[in-house]
Amino acid sequence: MSVPTTTPTTRPPRPVVDKAQYGLAGFLVLAGGYVLLDAAGLHDGFADQPVQPYTLPYVVGAGLVLFGILLAVATARGDRPEAEEGEDIDLTQGTDVRTVGLLALVLIANIALIDLLGWAITGALLFAGAAIVLGSRNWIRDIAVGVALSVGSWYFFYVVLGVPIPAGILDGVL
Repeated sequence: MSVPTTTPTTRPPRPVVDKAQYGLAGFLVLAGGYVLLDAAGLHDGFADQPVQPYTLPYVVGAGLVLFGILLAVATARGDRPEAEEGEDIDLTQGTDVRTVGLLALVLIANIALIDLLGWAITGALLFAGAAIVLGSRNWIRDIAVGVALSVGSWYFFYVVLGVPIPAGILDGVL
């Protein structure tokens, strides 16, 4: 006959509190509150308008507050988002600081030179520079695609949308 053995009772592990979700919930509530406060200052439109100008901000602000509260409640209940596995990314590797730094330099150069050189030139350099930093080795193609994209987007914004984008040294040519 065997003697039953007793095992000490262990408590279940405490759930990990996801503080980032609480931070996001707080941000949503604050942003929604700000939108609602700002909407309260809008004036009435014309009397014959079925939808007044403050209607959409009230809906958006209330939605943000509601989603923030729902997120906080879900977080308190222990719901946690599932981590994304990534498609072809090795999540065990660290960040390639060199590539991120070079991309930041290309973007900073674009910002610094856009007024002087204009979007058509800096946009092409931005595309070509980013492509080269990310591993492309065909400089001619990168610059050609960059020129096509930047000139095309310049014309789209300037002519179609009516948004003036700096032409820089090409002012009068474009």
